[in-house]
Amino acid sequence: MSTTSSGAKFYSDVLAAFDKAASFTDFEPGLLNQIKTCNSVYKMYFPFETEKGIQVIEGIRVQHSHHKTPTKGGIRYSRHVDEDEVKALATLMTFKCAVVDVPFGGAKGGIKIRPMEYTTKQLERITRRYTTELIKKSMIGPAVDVPAPDYGSGVREMAWIADTYATFKFDELNALGCTTGKPIGQGGIQGRTEATGHGVYFGLREALNNAEDMKKAGLSTGMAGKKIIVQGLGNVGYYSAKFCMLGEGVIVGIAEREGGIYNEKGLDVDEVFNHRKETGSILNFPGAKNIEPSLAALELECDVLIPAALENQLTAENAPRIKARVIAEGANGPVTKEAEEILIEKGVHIIPDLFLNAGGVTVSYFEWLKNLSHVRFGRIEKRFEEISNSSLVHAVERITNKTLDERDKDILMHGADEIDLVRSGLEGTMVHAYNEVREIMMMNDKIHDMRTAAFVSGIKKVGVAYGALGIFP
Repeated sequence: MSTTSSGAKFYSDVLAAFDKAASFTDFEPGLLNQIKTCNSVYKMYFPFETEKGIQVIEGIRVQHSHHKTPTKGGIRYSRHVDEDEVKALATLMTFKCAVVDVPFGGAKGGIKIRPMEYTTKQLERITRRYTTELIKKSMIGPAVDVPAPDYGSGVREMAWIADTYATFKFDELNALGCTTGKPIGQGGIQGRTEATGHGVYFGLREALNNAEDMKKAGLSTGMAGKKIIVQGLGNVGYYSAKFCMLGEGVIVGIAEREGGIYNEKGLDVDEVFNHRKETGSILNFPGAKNIEPSLAALELECDVLIPAALENQLTAENAPRIKARVIAEGANGPVTKEAEEILIEKGVHIIPDLFLNAGGVTVSYFEWLKNLSHVRFGRIEKRFEEISNSSLVHAVERITNKTLDERDKDILMHGADEIDLVRSGLEGTMVHAYNEVREIMMMNDKIHDMRTAAFVSGIKKVGVAYGALGIFP
C-alpha cells in the first residue's frame, strides 16, 4: 500500500505535466529548472489560546515565481494543508496567470485548521496573526504578494487580512491592494464572488461550441440540453452549475462530501443549495435519487463532468468507469496523471484547470487594478456613454420616424457599469485563452491534450519574461 500523501501525489503530477510540456519548448535545461522551482517557501508556527489550552497553529506561504510581481494566490483553510499541496497550487498559479495573460507570479498559502471547529472571533484572531507573520517577513503587499480566497476562506477573511495590513502600513496609499476577493465596501469588485465558476462556464461553453472537438468527443455542439454532473456545491461548483443552467445545460447530478443526488430530468441548483442549508445535506432532495458513496456519482451517465471540489478525485481506479465525454476541471488537480491517460485514450475531452478555473485570478487582477487606480470601473464613462447612446437612439427615431421598443431602447442606451465591464473582460479572457491553447495543440501533432498545450503556453510566456529581465540571452 502506497504511503504517498495526497499533496505529494498532486505536486508530483504537476511537475510531471510541466516536464512533459517543457520538452516541447526550446529553453535550456537550467532556465526550465528555474521556471519549475518554487522560489520561496515560508512555514510558520504560532501559539493560539483556546478554552482547552495553548494550541500551535501551522501556516504556510509559497511564492513560486518572481518573473513578475506581485505574486498571487489564495489562502486555504483546511486540516489537510501540507507543503507539497501548497507548492503544487503555487506552481499552477504561475502558469495559470501566464496562460490568461495576467501579470502576476504564482503563490499560494494555507492555514492548517478545520474552520468549523472555531468561532468567528477565533478565526479572526488566527487570520490576523497569520497576516502579521507574513508582514514581518515582507511576504504580503500590493507590490509583493497578494492573497485571495480559496477553499475554506472568503470575503470575510480577506477583509481581516486587508485591515491588518492597513493597520501596520497606515501610510501606504495602495494598502487595500494587498489582497483581493474583499467585500465591495472594502475595495472589492463586483463579479469576484462568482468569477471562478463564471469562468468555468465561459471556457466550457467555448469548448462545446467547437464542432471539431465535439465531433471527436462524440457530442453535438452547444451547451443547450447537455447533461452535466457537478462535484462540489461550494463557490466554484455552485456558480459553474448556475451559469450552465442559464446556458440551457441540464444539471442531472450533484456530488458533495455526504453523497450525491441524481435526476436525469434535471436539478435546480438553487433548490438543492437551499435544501442542504436547511438539512445539512444534499441527500433526500425531493425527486432525486441518493448516490453513495459520493464518488460514485461521478460515474453516472452524463455529457459533461465538472469536478469542482478537491484534487485527486478521478484516479486510475475510477477513470475507466467515467461516462462523461467532456471533463471541465473547476477544481485544481482533480484528475490524476494516470486517470488522464485513461480518459484521453477513451476520447474524453479534458479542459484543464490551468486554463479553466483562471476566472478567479482574472477578476482578482481587475480588483487589484481598481485598488491601485482608486476608481470604480465605469464611474468616469458610464453616464457619458448613456447620454451619447441616448442621443443616437433619438436621432435614429427621428430619421426613421419610428419609435423603438422600450426594452430595446434600454439595451441600446445602457452605459457599461462595473459588473458589465468585469463580465465582458472575463468572457473575452476565457474565450481568447481557450483558442490560444487549442491552437498550440493543433499546431503540434505530438501534443494530444489541452493540459500539455496550456503548460507550453505558460512556460513560453514565463520564459520570455525571464528573457526581458536579462536572465538569459
